[in-house]
Amino acid sequence: MTQLTLDDHPDRYRLTNELHARPFPELTAPCGAAHLAIKQPTRASERDKSEDFAHLIKLLDRYGAPHPPPGANHYSGDLGRGFLKWEMHTEFVTYTIFAPGVAERPFSGELFSLFPADWLAEAPGKVVTSALIRVERMDQETTESRLRGPAQQWFVPESLTASRVIDGEAVIATDFRIDENGHARMAIFSQPDIGGRRLGRITQRLLEIETYKSMALLTLPRAQTVAAAVSRLDRQLTAIVGDMAQGKGEDSETLAALLRVSAEIEHLSSANAFRFGAVEAYEAIVNHRVQVLREQRIGGRQLFGEFMMRRFDPAMRTCRSAKDRLNELSLRAARVANLLRTRVDVESQRQNNEILAQMSERAALQLRLQETVEGLSVVAISYYAVSLGAYLLGPPAEKLAGISKPVLTALLVVPIVLGVWYAMHRVRARLTGGAHGK
Repeated sequence: MTQLTLDDHPDRYRLTNELHARPFPELTAPCGAAHLAIKQPTRASERDKSEDFAHLIKLLDRYGAPHPPPGANHYSGDLGRGFLKWEMHTEFVTYTIFAPGVAERPFSGELFSLFPADWLAEAPGKVVTSALIRVERMDQETTESRLRGPAQQWFVPESLTASRVIDGEAVIATDFRIDENGHARMAIFSQPDIGGRRLGRITQRLLEIETYKSMALLTLPRAQTVAAAVSRLDRQLTAIVGDMAQGKGEDSETLAALLRVSAEIEHLSSANAFRFGAVEAYEAIVNHRVQVLREQRIGGRQLFGEFMMRRFDPAMRTCRSAKDRLNELSLRAARVANLLRTRVDVESQRQNNEILAQMSERAALQLRLQETVEGLSVVAISYYAVSLGAYLLGPPAEKLAGISKPVLTALLVVPIVLGVWYAMHRVRARLTGGAHGK
């Protein structure tokens, strides 16, 4: 066999092994499972995950179990008389203990006692969900009897959900309620010839449905708060647009009000972006896990899919609605800001045109004044030039030509005035031509 001579990508083996790192448990009925999901109440995605790892190590040390490698985000191994499966997720961690056999008293919580009480009290977070699964082996006829009898005592009949899954290899039942001990109860009645891995997949999927359902529902209170805030901000934004349409208020006041609304909208968006993104992922996982069960109706009872459609989907629609309304409000605020900016630009252009018109009027007035000054300047310069000419040419003219000084002065006025006017005209033309050239 030809061996590769190229170097492997640094993450090639790690990522390939990740695909096989979380195999389904292999179970044999009768057996049971105790499941626990723990999450910090706030900013769980930013938590110090080393605390979760340290908490796992404390549990393993209680039973003398081997440790996972540092930094691991999943673990599977024997724990006392059971088998522990631990997983670290973005927002929460899960502990699941599988053990053979079932207690005589259904859902007594005996298996859950493998989690020490003092160890639970030290958990770095709060319980999101706690579930007990009872797995019994029985044929189809016994299963029907079980659902009509004991299952009516285990679960609330009004909420009882039961169906055949995985080509009729098992029957699953639950009421999605929390019992007096704080656990959700689930039951699996498997056919005698079901495979261990198939039974493990069914069990694991039930636990995932319960966990991700609970994680998704955590967004509902936040969505309701966001929806109320969006309604309030929508009214404020509508009032701002109404004032703009009627021309009320100064632009500076309108801008200040719009900035306050826009800032609060952006704060809501940034503060809830992760939560709304997470609920979409959790909802997709729940729907997928229900779908792969391939449910078949049994005895007219509601299916898991029907329960989710009636009870779970409305909550998810509320979350999606809050997210969509918030995004729509953000777009509306942006459009209003553009409208206000356009109005301010138009007003600024109008003011600029008025200023230019006033400047043009002042320039015309200044030109007329300048022409007046130039006329006066011609007169003044001509006056002094005539006086100087008369003083300069008076004696020679009177002596040589017999022209008196008054007559000489009169003769000098016209040519000197014309000369001064022409000289100033040339100077102004030269200056004006130089300014245009620049």
